[in-house]
Amino acid sequence: MQGYAEYRRREYCNDVQCPIQVLLNREADKSPRYEEIRAICASHCLHTTHEFHQWLVAKGYMIVRPEHQ
Repeated sequence: MQGYAEYRRREYCNDVQCPIQVLLNREADKSPRYEEIRAICASHCLHTTHEFHQWLVAKGYMIVRPEHQ
């Protein structure tokens, strides 16, 4: 949408200084070690969707979708 910024990948993770994200930031993108650490996020995230949603609201993000799908 014009005039709005989209959420950037891992913006929340970096902003809250997630310790898993800190480890990811030290690795080369898509390297075997990176993918190993990333798997932790996919299956055992340290944060809840509620925390993420509250962060989105606090940062002024809006969640939108097309009226008809």
